[in-house]
Amino acid sequence: MSVKHRRRIIAEDPDWSLEQVPYLSKLCLQEIIKNIEVLPIYEELGPSEQKFIQEKLPPNAPLTVTANLIPDGVYWERRSKELWDNCDVSYHGQSWKRLFFERYLEGLIEAFIPGETKLKTILEMVPLCKDYVKGLDIKELLPPIKTLQKKEEEEEHSKLGSIHDEEDKPFLDHFNFNVLLEKLDNLEELHLVYRVKQCGMNYQKDMFRMTQRDCETLAQAVESCKTLKVLHLYHSMVDDTQCRHLVKHLLDHPSLTKLDLSFNCIEDRGARAIGKLLTQSKLKTLKLYNTMIRDHGAKAIAHGLSTNTTLEELNLSLNRVGDEGGEAIATALLNNSSLKTLDLGGNEVGELTAIALSKVLIQNRTLTRISLLLCKLGVEGGKALREAMSNNSTVLRFVLDCTDIEEDDMDFINEVVWTNEERVSLKSRPKLYQCISMN
Repeated sequence: MSVKHRRRIIAEDPDWSLEQVPYLSKLCLQEIIKNIEVLPIYEELGPSEQKFIQEKLPPNAPLTVTANLIPDGVYWERRSKELWDNCDVSYHGQSWKRLFFERYLEGLIEAFIPGETKLKTILEMVPLCKDYVKGLDIKELLPPIKTLQKKEEEEEHSKLGSIHDEEDKPFLDHFNFNVLLEKLDNLEELHLVYRVKQCGMNYQKDMFRMTQRDCETLAQAVESCKTLKVLHLYHSMVDDTQCRHLVKHLLDHPSLTKLDLSFNCIEDRGARAIGKLLTQSKLKTLKLYNTMIRDHGAKAIAHGLSTNTTLEELNLSLNRVGDEGGEAIATALLNNSSLKTLDLGGNEVGELTAIALSKVLIQNRTLTRISLLLCKLGVEGGKALREAMSNNSTVLRFVLDCTDIEEDDMDFINEVVWTNEERVSLKSRPKLYQCISMN
């Protein structure tokens, strides 16, 4: 055909271009996304195709399909940010998939109402999330609605003159962790508080405490969770009986290294159980600040400390420990070579404790951080600490604010601490080597 007779095809759409025709591979990937439930072939795809699915797969795709199919990546980041405004992945091992499943499971537990919510809503999640959940931070636990109604009826009857024994009061039992923790094979941290965040006019004191049955089920759950390393149970009005019951199930725990029972109602009987725990456990951190431990409890903890070889941090601040308990702890440190941090701030320890601790500072080379904040150590106590610190090269932090020691002694101790810090800082800096070229 000659050039002048050649036909020309004009597109109906003047803006049409061959570049607008989608690639067949993209059309296939879009079909895979639409039919992800019947075509779960993510692993068979190449890196570029997997990236396309991570970016385009709808965030509301069934978890039963995506949980064990889509690996950590953009998809789980998109899905997390759609549910929560604040998503700090650094708290979840830099894994978006772990962040999603940990927070999703936390939400299910915090919304669980005993007697109303079906337990299977949580148990059905276990096979999907158990490989990714390493930590749980439960900030709220709801009690049964029916029990609250009964409680209100009892209060109404009591106003009319009815007499009820304490034993007859109904329990405000919460979610049973015993049915869950043993199934989470990789759980390492459990942060837990028994309270209701927004109770409004329905406030009752029992909403903010762990019941005895709660304690029993939690103790059994923690014992069965062999991978657990951190247990943080706070603001739950844990008393001596409950503390002793918990400790009984923790004595031979194979992996627990951190126990925090702060902001509870633990007194000397509970502290004695904790002292026994120190003789049998592998704890590295023990926090009991703002409880009600006195001298006898501190002496029991000191007894356990004297033979313990693993504990590195002990926090007993804001308790009611006096010089009898303070001296016992200091004496225990003469035989202890593992403790690095000791906090007795806000207690009733005084001059005698300071003098006993000064003997520790002369020979102990493990203790690096000490706090005696708000303790009335007196002038003589300050002088004893000053003399001991004159030959100390290991203490890197010593909090002595509001302790009634003389200002000169405070300045001297601070100067020694700063010198120790500078020495350690110089040792940790990389050595600089000068390269000399030889002609």
